[in-house]
Amino acid sequence: MIVVKNVSKYYGDYAALTDINLEFSNGIYGLLAPNGAGKTTLIKMMVTLIAPSQGEILCDGKNISDMGEAYRERLGYLPQQFGFYKNYSPKQYLSYLAALKGIGKKEAARIITELLDKVALSEVAGKKMKKFSGGMIQRVGIAQALLNDPQILILDEPTAGLDPKERARFRHLLTELARNRLVIISTHIVSDIESIANEIIMVKNRRILYKDTVNSICHSLDGHVYEASIPYEQLESFRSHVVVLSEKLDKGIMNIRFVHPGDAESSWQPVKPHLEDVFLYEYRDEIEAKG
Repeated sequence: MIVVKNVSKYYGDYAALTDINLEFSNGIYGLLAPNGAGKTTLIKMMVTLIAPSQGEILCDGKNISDMGEAYRERLGYLPQQFGFYKNYSPKQYLSYLAALKGIGKKEAARIITELLDKVALSEVAGKKMKKFSGGMIQRVGIAQALLNDPQILILDEPTAGLDPKERARFRHLLTELARNRLVIISTHIVSDIESIANEIIMVKNRRILYKDTVNSICHSLDGHVYEASIPYEQLESFRSHVVVLSEKLDKGIMNIRFVHPGDAESSWQPVKPHLEDVFLYEYRDEIEAKG
């Protein structure tokens, strides 16, 4: 088990994260927030790349900074951007990393063959990575994070560059991996984790907003999500008193999904909230600012 206890991170006078308290056991956890919300800062502290300014992170009751290599041996990590040698093939690259991790040649060869098959790169195992697409490179990154069969797997934006088919394959792989280990996925893409995460963690204003199941988080908007159809000419007026989640124009009529906490009009159709509805509603200010 990993426990994040009263953790804060400051850069000078700027607070990146404040008073974070979390507990993790085996299963899949989705760390969900827009870019810039502090997800990567939390991840970097959990993999010992940076230290908390306050508080501590414990693994089975021991401070991870004191555990040193004993902790990192249990850890698999995929950063947002990982370094690789373009003139290496996936097989060469993974063999090199396996040697650095102290895995014997024979054992490494077996593991690498299995991992390349899992991430659908067996057919290009011997080709130089300089010719690979971004999605293929990301799959090599996922394979390297699994080299030491880690008990704790932490992935920062792991599906960047993956197409829908690759994303589906990746979700299936994570579900298999999480049977006997802890998996933490940091992402801003709701669909990556909605169907597979045991719990979702949402960070807002440098603090934990939610740590709960998808269903429980969605219940926060029960009775407040609607769909309606209005003439296009009324759109601006309509937007002024609701929080719009999605819009679709069809033959001059706007079909709108939205949040309205107050009294509903008779023409509005109440609908069941989804995780993406909560995400768009809670982070509406950040999303509008970036848009």
